[in-house]
Amino acid sequence: MPLIRLRTAGPRCATSGPVLAALLLVSGCVGRDLPLASMFSFGKGNGPSDPAVSAVSEPHLTGKGQVVSPLIDGLAARNSVLVPGSPYDQVAAAVLEASKGAAQSELRVARLTAQAKSRNWLPSIGPNISLTSLGATAANLLLDQALFDNGRRRAERAYAAADVEVAAVTLASDLNERVYQGLSHYISGQRSMDLIAVTEASIARMGEFERIMSVRVEGGLSDRSEQQVLRQKYTEMQATLSADRETLTTARAELTAMSARPLDGLRGLAGITTDSALSEPLSVLLARGDGARMIAQAKVSRAGHLPGLGAQAALDDGGAVTSGLTLGGGTLGFGTGDALKALAETETVAARKVDEARETANRRIVALDREIAALISQERDGAEVLRQTTGNLDLFTEQYRAGRKTLLELVSQFEVYTRMRREQASLKYEIAALRLDVARERGTLVSGAQM
Repeated sequence: MPLIRLRTAGPRCATSGPVLAALLLVSGCVGRDLPLASMFSFGKGNGPSDPAVSAVSEPHLTGKGQVVSPLIDGLAARNSVLVPGSPYDQVAAAVLEASKGAAQSELRVARLTAQAKSRNWLPSIGPNISLTSLGATAANLLLDQALFDNGRRRAERAYAAADVEVAAVTLASDLNERVYQGLSHYISGQRSMDLIAVTEASIARMGEFERIMSVRVEGGLSDRSEQQVLRQKYTEMQATLSADRETLTTARAELTAMSARPLDGLRGLAGITTDSALSEPLSVLLARGDGARMIAQAKVSRAGHLPGLGAQAALDDGGAVTSGLTLGGGTLGFGTGDALKALAETETVAARKVDEARETANRRIVALDREIAALISQERDGAEVLRQTTGNLDLFTEQYRAGRKTLLELVSQFEVYTRMRREQASLKYEIAALRLDVARERGTLVSGAQM
């Protein structure tokens, strides 16, 4: 790396020209009352980013290390689709209160890193120790300031800001996923409770059928094979009831394990408002953050291929100041042109990844919406079929009492009725689970104030 050295005899300096003035500022000769940012503003990429000239789609850092990002502002302003005070909202609050995920720590690390990078335009100072040819050790204090770096430091600040964006979206995704898991356990528990109620009522009536069959067998009106078939059906219903109770116990245990307090007393599903579809899916926001980070990294790499200009000042143990300009950093070669062209395509690649993420998310949401619509239609039609099945069961009961239907025929019709009741009871919970999937895809289970 070529070095142009200008030796000075001490604090007295006489020079002219903007480059030498900047150089002497580094060595402490002139300009002590001027801000460093203004003195070195002519060096591209040295001073803090100016929001007026920054790209709208790219985040940037202020001089105080704060991240200016429309993406993060949008996350902060995002509203949850959970109705305040509803069972869903209470479940979400309980699971978030007990959250101990690593995403919060990662966001804090990214913010601290960004604050550190926001001052990378300032001079660096540190000791410089070398071994002379005579075997003696020479130590001096070295001050280094970049004058022209092809936007490298500005790109590093943009990368740090984009890293904060990615960490913020990751935190939002983790919190939404945690609330989703908690609500999924809650919905599973509510479904099991309804199915238990249906099955218990059916078992009670099936027990009455078995009592009648026992009387008929004792009276010689039915044989024991019919009684055995009825007992098998009764046993199957009891097994179904046991499975429902086990599902309920598991759902409650998992929800309790991830909650800050017990939630066994909650009931109901009315907890999600109509999704306005205004919130961009979190997967798209993550692609935006990754894209901004890719572009910033490409700019850093591009600056590494081009030469830069810096100023150095060294103070030895004898009090002598040695100042100079450094020119270097370029790695030009036969493949440099192609490498720069490849870096220039990074913005296109990032934009296409965002488009691909948006298309994938929209397709998922559309598929979920269509499945919800199909289940709503099935629930409506199933209610009519269940009404007809109830009428058929009543008719079979009357015919059995009149002696035109056997008890096993009545039991078979009752099995059909019980199965349809269970299916009809499950549909609303399947719809609720799918609506929960849509809210998770959009990232609207947690508001910006909870992040």
